Amino acid sequence: MNKPLPQRPRRIRWRNVVTVVSAAILISAEVFGAAFAGSWAIANLFALGALGAHVLDGLFVLCGIVVMVQFVRAARRVEPFSTAE
Repeated sequence: MNKPLPQRPRRIRWRNVVTVVSAAILISAEVFGAAFAGSWAIANLFALGALGAHVLDGLFVLCGIVVMVQFVRAARRVEPFSTAE
C-alpha cells in the first residue's frame, strides 16, 4: 500500500546547461571587468595607492562572485539542468 515509487533516472538537459554556462561567462566578463575598473577608478580618485587598489579589487571581486552565484541559482530555476524521465 505505501510502497515507495521506483526512482527514475535523471537526465541532464545539455541544452539548458550550455545556455546557462554561456550566459554566465558573458555576464561574469562584464561583472568582473566592472569590478576591476571600478576599483581602479575609486583608488585613483581617493589616491589610495596600489595597496588600496588591490584591497578594493578583492572587495569588488567578492561582490562579483556573489552576483554570479545568484545569477546561476536563478538561471537554474528558469532552465533546469536535469529532468526525470
